[in-house]
Amino acid sequence: MGIIRKALASRPVASLTSPHTIDHYLDQIDPMLAAENVRARVVKVVQETGDASTVVLRPNGTWKGFTPGQHVQFGVEVNGKRRVRVFSVSSSRAAKDGTFSVSVKAHPDGYVSQFLHRELQPRTIVHLSQAEGEFVLPREVPDNLLLISGGSGITPVMSMVRTLRDSGHRGKVTFLHYARSVGDEMFSADLDELAASLPQLTVTRIYTRQPGPGDLQGRFSIDHLKHLGLDPADTLTYVCGPAGLIASVRDTYDELGASDQLRMEYFKVPSVDLDAADATGTLSFDDARIDTDNSGATVLEQAEAAGLKPDFGCRMGVCNTCAIKKNSGAVRHVVTGEITANTDETIKICVSVPVGDVSIAL
Repeated sequence: MGIIRKALASRPVASLTSPHTIDHYLDQIDPMLAAENVRARVVKVVQETGDASTVVLRPNGTWKGFTPGQHVQFGVEVNGKRRVRVFSVSSSRAAKDGTFSVSVKAHPDGYVSQFLHRELQPRTIVHLSQAEGEFVLPREVPDNLLLISGGSGITPVMSMVRTLRDSGHRGKVTFLHYARSVGDEMFSADLDELAASLPQLTVTRIYTRQPGPGDLQGRFSIDHLKHLGLDPADTLTYVCGPAGLIASVRDTYDELGASDQLRMEYFKVPSVDLDAADATGTLSFDDARIDTDNSGATVLEQAEAAGLKPDFGCRMGVCNTCAIKKNSGAVRHVVTGEITANTDETIKICVSVPVGDVSIAL
């Protein structure tokens, strides 16, 4: 099948099928047939909590697999329109049945996540990208590893831990998870099972809005690491979750001179301060011939407020769905704080805030 797929994706075949691709015609025979496009059939949808679900998927032959911690662009057809969002893989890479899973928390304003949680049915065909992302474990996992997650940021971390279990990892792993409450916690039973099956795994759960078991309470602090006997200076650490958690962990590691041990991934970008001093100037959408006073919100949010409907996926700066050319001006990245002012550069408008006068090819 690999040889056949390579032949179908070749230039001679492309010239014969132009202006369409070979996948356009294969789709008429069977939606799962493809030379290049990744598709998957939904095997089942498992409810994790009242607002979170896991979708088990069986991909077609173009799928190249994933590294634990990565994400996929996930597209579903709803009322004749394809909507794409970015979800993290939550399953073990060592699965033998050819399936993998993504786990998603349904947000009140999240159209795709709500559809996935409440309406997605087995045997539905979904459209995927290849797995993407750099938030992954090294090839040689050290003997001392700390994984920190908050809320739905637990998803890629679960993929890491499950893979470590299935690959026979024998090093020390500490899994520190923050949730609002027991009812809000994803994978509760799985966390219990993981703690029982990995002798060197310590699972600590902290509930930030209600008393929980053990001595640790409240939000992340250096005292939590001290209580667990962890020294950030010699502990490779991965943290995934909301901006507040990541900022606390990052600042702690910076203060201790251990920032080189920290790997981070946001599940929700930091909120934008609309009173920021750089909320000046005019934001121009050149193609639409619309000018608006810069409100200090992201370019995507200001475009939507102006009545435009640009494409977007994750709204977190992870995928490239919203990437658009900036014709002129400077923008600030809401996660890194970096300001860039190159002419004719491509920016991700979901995480870019205008600084002064900016014009966008939109």
